[in-house]
Amino acid sequence: MTDADLRVDLNKEWLETNGIGGYASSTVAGLNTRRYHGLLVAATEPPVGRAVLLSKLEETLVVGSERFELGANKWASGAVRPEGFRYLVAFREDPYPEWTYAAGGVEVVRRLYMVQGENTVVVHYELHGAKCELEVRPLVAFRDFHALTHANGTLNAEVKVEGRVASIQPYPDLPRLYFAHDAEAVERSGSWYYGFDYARERERGLEAVEDLYQPLVLRFRGKRGVVIASTEKRRSGAGPVETRNRADQFIVKRGEFHSIIAGYHWFGDWGRDAMIALPGLTLVRGRFDVAKSVLSAFAGCVSEGMLPSRFPDHGEQPEYNTVDAALWFFEAVRWYLEFTRDLAFVEKMMPVMRRIVEWYECGTRFGIRADADGLVKTEAGQLTWMDTAATPRRGKAVEVQALWYNALRILIELGAKDLAEMAERAKANFNAKFWNEAAGCLFDVIEEEDTSIRPNQVIALSLKYSMVSQERAERILQVVERKLVTPVGLRSLSPGDAKYRGRYVGGPAERDAAYHQGTVWPWLIGPYVSACLKVRGEAGFAFRDAGLGLAPEIYDGDAPHLARGCIAQAWSLGELLRAQWELRRASST
Repeated sequence: MTDADLRVDLNKEWLETNGIGGYASSTVAGLNTRRYHGLLVAATEPPVGRAVLLSKLEETLVVGSERFELGANKWASGAVRPEGFRYLVAFREDPYPEWTYAAGGVEVVRRLYMVQGENTVVVHYELHGAKCELEVRPLVAFRDFHALTHANGTLNAEVKVEGRVASIQPYPDLPRLYFAHDAEAVERSGSWYYGFDYARERERGLEAVEDLYQPLVLRFRGKRGVVIASTEKRRSGAGPVETRNRADQFIVKRGEFHSIIAGYHWFGDWGRDAMIALPGLTLVRGRFDVAKSVLSAFAGCVSEGMLPSRFPDHGEQPEYNTVDAALWFFEAVRWYLEFTRDLAFVEKMMPVMRRIVEWYECGTRFGIRADADGLVKTEAGQLTWMDTAATPRRGKAVEVQALWYNALRILIELGAKDLAEMAERAKANFNAKFWNEAAGCLFDVIEEEDTSIRPNQVIALSLKYSMVSQERAERILQVVERKLVTPVGLRSLSPGDAKYRGRYVGGPAERDAAYHQGTVWPWLIGPYVSACLKVRGEAGFAFRDAGLGLAPEIYDGDAPHLARGCIAQAWSLGELLRAQWELRRASST
């Protein structure tokens, strides 16, 4: 591979998950560019409590007196060494990541997969050609996946060897890591590797240099080899690979139920994201049992009329700081009923939905309540999906009203006729107060005099129960298409606005200032397509991958719309899948 190939492959990241919140991920070139990269990032408190245990495996092919290092690392000095990507001749990701290297008359094929339901990664090697030896050196981090490791004297360097299983436990607060293998020799040779440099962290304005520890060397001399790194003691044999859809990577177990990881690498399971992603990740794929389980999990955690905004990283109590997650729950239930006709389950959800409405009527946390005009108001900021300090959106936000009206109408259709007057009052006041005749679209927030052109108004058109007339809806779409639509999603703010930020770059403060100020969000393709189908009966859109079949969190607002944020986001993929399903349904009728 050339230097240009390296730059391309460093922008291509692969991801495998284990169904309980853990994952394996890096770049195609094998060079870790993030603190979140690792071959075994274990969920120690499933589906959270994630820790980078095994950062990578450094492989060296030995053919006679020649040594070919297949790995790649960037160092704090700026050097890239070794350059194993130059021996990489092929990579594929289906049904699991597979690399093919060629050096010294030998072809090395490496395959990697995760065992579902376990913190276990399996790496298979095949060697074809001349007589050779393969040395495999595990490099471990053993730290929270948000942190970094540095050389220290407290690490326990002991390596236990029991038959074909070696194990280490560098620190007592993290689980023992077992290496089951079929190597011919195990060498206890502990040493620190200093100064790995993670380019993506440096770009994000964060600490970017880490030290990793090498506890042992595995030496393979046959035509095949296997290494199984696991928090469970296993023998070297491994079961068959499960072929999974990309959508399944976000579905995890939470206790007896299922949940949805909002994004990889660093998000946990978030209520709003789960509800938006649910139809596309589960229902359009026929995973009705999973959808039911996710809805049950979140319904059981409703507190004071609010759905959990997120479950923290280390198993603490859920957090409740979102105005719209509970309202998206109604829409997820509606989609579930449309796909399954399972009225019995929906009737079990009815008391939960009624309590949500009652809390919104009388008032809940952060001053969230239905005002006298029937519209939902918040007294605190940062409660909508645009949840940064740059976009507080305090007061009455457009998509919150749309979701509130939609929720009321869903309950009315299910028999709650007493809510009809409130729904009609909300509709009348919404149309009177939110229409911006000068701009030909909807205000984003009222009571804050915000005339920003934002994509949230598309949600008001896309839901089944909309308060917007056909004539106004068409005018809104025309504005949205002129100002916000890009080939990869919808901008969060019009480029003509003084607050617009076209690139999501820099340190945390700079990125937070740009997060909802022009950044493109691919999940909004879903509401946009739904709105176009409702208003015009047709829609078209384009979508571009950030990694290998992965739907990213965000893109820059400015061309060429580089992917940013998480490489794989649940609602991005979920809404794309749902939009594709809607388009297929529309074309068949």
